[in-house]
Amino acid sequence: MLREIIQRIKYWRQEDRISPENPLGHWRLYFRSSMIKLCQKKFKHFGAGAEFRPHAYASGCSNISIGARVVVRPNSIFFANSFDEYNGKGSITIEDDVLLGPSIQIFTNKHIFSNPNLSIIDQGMEEPKDVVIKKGSWVGAGVIIVPGVTIGNNTVIGAGSVVTKDIPDHTLAVGAPARVIRDLKNSGNQM
Repeated sequence: MLREIIQRIKYWRQEDRISPENPLGHWRLYFRSSMIKLCQKKFKHFGAGAEFRPHAYASGCSNISIGARVVVRPNSIFFANSFDEYNGKGSITIEDDVLLGPSIQIFTNKHIFSNPNLSIIDQGMEEPKDVVIKKGSWVGAGVIIVPGVTIGNNTVIGAGSVVTKDIPDHTLAVGAPARVIRDLKNSGNQM
């Protein structure tokens, strides 16, 4: 038992993620100074004024960039690939001043399921694709973003949407799958 505890502690110290499953690191999210230090160490980039709140989860931190004044809220899940795993492919980039609601899910790869005679768990994963959320956007609560998506500058993604393709700058997109319903540049922000 002692050997298992020692191995687990070593694993927690070197793992490329921040999660509630790691008590050595997770408690640090409750205190601003230790949260900043942890995030600057783990993430590829962690901008000024950014926050990573308790009960958020990030895997592949070495390939996740979080911009200035971005707050990652509770129950959000970011699955990037570790930087070394696929030569940097499968990154998540959240640019400056992006508003994120709680419970957002971002994925950079997905399971292969093309062989009906083989369990999905045995079919592996597709090659990862980058996800980018550009400056000044707002991603509502419970949004799911799939691999290879770019969300444009100053774009709004409505709560509960599933983003399966690129969304252009200055638009409002909603639904599952998300589709553009308004050009924000010409119509303002009135609903």
